[in-house]
Amino acid sequence: MSQITKDQVKHVAHLARLAITEEEAEMFTEQLDNIISFAEQLNELDTEGVEPTTHVLNMTNVLREDKPDKGLPVEEVLKNAPDHEDGQVRVPSILD
Repeated sequence: MSQITKDQVKHVAHLARLAITEEEAEMFTEQLDNIISFAEQLNELDTEGVEPTTHVLNMTNVLREDKPDKGLPVEEVLKNAPDHEDGQVRVPSILD
């Protein structure tokens, strides 16, 4: 028994603004039905007493310590700016 219909596939394609042919709709219906069937197998597992996890490994902060670093000299940065004034980059005004 199919868990998803061709009309549902066409509807989702329409919502996503995707143009699909009848053959594609048929193919996607079969593929999505297989995916849903596979995911349904997970409902057969006994998960009693299993705590929810967000990651299978116990991970702690794997990032480096955030230390301030000396930045580039102003002159070096302004060399790449097409227009600058008083040590700042000038940009076109967007407000009246």
